[in-house]
Amino acid sequence: MNFTLQATDNNSNARAGIIHTDHGDIPTPIFMPVGTQGTVKAVHQHELRDDIKAKIILGNTYHLYLRPGMDIIERAGGLHKFNGWERPILTDSGGFQVFSLSSNRKLKEEGAYFRSHIDGSKHLFTPEKVVDIQRSIGSDIMMALDECPPGTSDRDYATKSLALTHRWLKRGWEHFNATSPRYGHSQAFFPIVQGCTYPDLRRESAKFVADLGAEGNAIGGLAVGEPAEVMYDMIEVVNEILPADRPRYLMGVGTPANILEAIQRGVDMMDCVMPTRNARNGMLFTSHGIMNMRNKKWADDFTLLQEDGPSYVDRTYTKAYLRHLFIADEILAMQIASIHNLAFYLWLVTEARNHILAGDFLPWKNAILPTLTSRL
Repeated sequence: MNFTLQATDNNSNARAGIIHTDHGDIPTPIFMPVGTQGTVKAVHQHELRDDIKAKIILGNTYHLYLRPGMDIIERAGGLHKFNGWERPILTDSGGFQVFSLSSNRKLKEEGAYFRSHIDGSKHLFTPEKVVDIQRSIGSDIMMALDECPPGTSDRDYATKSLALTHRWLKRGWEHFNATSPRYGHSQAFFPIVQGCTYPDLRRESAKFVADLGAEGNAIGGLAVGEPAEVMYDMIEVVNEILPADRPRYLMGVGTPANILEAIQRGVDMMDCVMPTRNARNGMLFTSHGIMNMRNKKWADDFTLLQEDGPSYVDRTYTKAYLRHLFIADEILAMQIASIHNLAFYLWLVTEARNHILAGDFLPWKNAILPTLTSRL
């Protein structure tokens, strides 16, 4: 994997580039739909490819390891062949999922012990094991095992957590370099910057990560309870240190506003369950604002979901029809809304990219932001 930096905005740190992988090129900035268990919920692969125009999707090591298990994925020839997605895949190491189990996990020097949320069985994730699992999955980009401390962690906890994450990272990086891909395509390894909301810890972690010289780097442990402005400050602190010639991945973020603010600060890659999770509950993101499709105001609104505007819009369905589907608990409602939201997110980052290349990202972002956050 390698990265070509094409342009930097005239008035901000926003960047446009291309990530080159064996499964295709990824124009940046990019949003990555989350396909935790090998599927983006309520969306077919051809819809991801043709309607949403996704360039890369995510899978999750924790969930895929537990179900269907590595034996099945290996016999299928890797996740690309198992789920029929021919474009790049990134896998999270499963660290966030393990640590969210709280009462069902224990952190030790060797790794994270946890019980399956499915059947209660006991497991151990070591830095080396999560590399091996991601080798079996065959993702184009794999993540290091880390601890994701709560955004409200005190300094003592954050310091000890960061030290453990760095020791795990060193082991995972060494094991990655001592092993090889299994399915004939290259795999990249992204270390993760942690440090909670403490600028000096973030700088320490960013330097530790940058010194490894990995093909890309990630920023973790944000959007986990801290105020949005603190998150933006931490992104700025980290991106002053992470190398400019490698892609920067902000994990688990976020709202359309979060995405544009992150891009302004030099982030290249983002993912979040918000567009699909909120879609399944009736929330639509549009270039005119946010709509709750369960509201009665849409019951007799026979205009299309968005009459005008960008190419992401599906011009088949009316607001009244989609509201009816939600009120009737029809599965199609979740599918239409999920496709719409993901297409909007991909449209948004593509527009951001176009304005970075044109050199006018910041005025465009400042103009569109109030509209994106308004409630219709």
